[in-house]
Amino acid sequence: MKVLIAGGGIGGLTLALMLHQRGIAAQVFEQSSQVRELGVGINTLPHAIGELEQLGLLPALDAAAIRTRRLIYKTGQGLDIVAQPRGLWAGLDAPQFSIHRGRLQKLIHDAVLERLGEGGVQCDRRLASFEDTGEGVSAVFEARDGTRYEESGDILIGADGIHSTVRSHYYPDQGPPSWNGVLMWRGAAWWPQFLDGASMIVAGGFRHKLVLYPIAHDPDRPGEALTNWVVCSKLGDADTPIPGRDDWSRKASAEEALEMAEGHLSVPEMDIRELIRATEEIFVYPMCDRDPLPRWTHGRVTLLGDAAHPMYPVGSNGASQAILDARDLADRLAEGGDPAAALEAYDAVRRPATAAIVAANRKGGPEGVIDFVEERAPEGYEDVYDVATEAELRAIVGDYEVLQVAGR
Repeated sequence: MKVLIAGGGIGGLTLALMLHQRGIAAQVFEQSSQVRELGVGINTLPHAIGELEQLGLLPALDAAAIRTRRLIYKTGQGLDIVAQPRGLWAGLDAPQFSIHRGRLQKLIHDAVLERLGEGGVQCDRRLASFEDTGEGVSAVFEARDGTRYEESGDILIGADGIHSTVRSHYYPDQGPPSWNGVLMWRGAAWWPQFLDGASMIVAGGFRHKLVLYPIAHDPDRPGEALTNWVVCSKLGDADTPIPGRDDWSRKASAEEALEMAEGHLSVPEMDIRELIRATEEIFVYPMCDRDPLPRWTHGRVTLLGDAAHPMYPVGSNGASQAILDARDLADRLAEGGDPAAALEAYDAVRRPATAAIVAANRKGGPEGVIDFVEERAPEGYEDVYDVATEAELRAIVGDYEVLQVAGR
């Protein structure tokens, strides 16, 4: 069997490693001219890290990332709501990692090249068209100079992101991604570490939110951490036109980001204003997802990761769910038999599991606990338990944790 994978992001690269581990040939085609360490921070949850550990990637993760110890939910003005241990500190079998997205992608990419060979990832290959012949799949990839390359395989996996060519082939009338009116200003800077150097803070509800966490340490910079920050502001609603593709990762000034945070977001652990001013590159992204699909699989073609289930970046689940997709799909293909039937079985399990998370994220996911408290006590409080019971607080966060692992 040979598997063609359109898209060299975290999901597509992880799938290639998992297929190789199971003795199945895979080829990754990435439209970018090279895999570079682009983007900002992400969190990868224990149920996904456990899968990467099975691929032997834990040492590389420890070298590039931080094991997250604790997540603290706060109001927009910095009042504590709930603090949760994370990963191993929560008694789970695997750690949670905070990491630069580009570094995570690069370390998985390097493992693919090491194990599959230099030809395991073909860059500058944009999927132009494909055909399911019933006996296999033929695909045409196009380079930036217009050169076209024909490839054939047994199945095709669309791991090509929220603007997926594979997805739009089967759903040409789906329209643009759904935008909830929230813009995110994101960046990272070396800064004196806060708390224990391995904690996350999420402060503020859906209208104004701040996310802070360290994503790397450097022995040459003791007492500092590469600190990832996100400032979110709701500037529109479901009827507001979505920003154009060119505005999805545009650069912004520190003043623009500060304007969104000023008067809305503050935490005692960090001078967010000085952190923003110290950030060399700030990027703006709309908070988008897409409605769940009635099916991912069509014969010998299916979807994976953001191509299948783009979700709001709430609860640290986007990349984690792509990794779980890869594990499930690789296992089913390794069982042998009809490849199309394996893709159908994958669809039947992973599609409803991820649809539930998309729906939960639209309601705020675990971060909905902040909106819950801020609505009850808009002027603040001395003790959060004067506002809500522990059972009420834990129910919001705990119910979401059940959904996170439902698709294992």
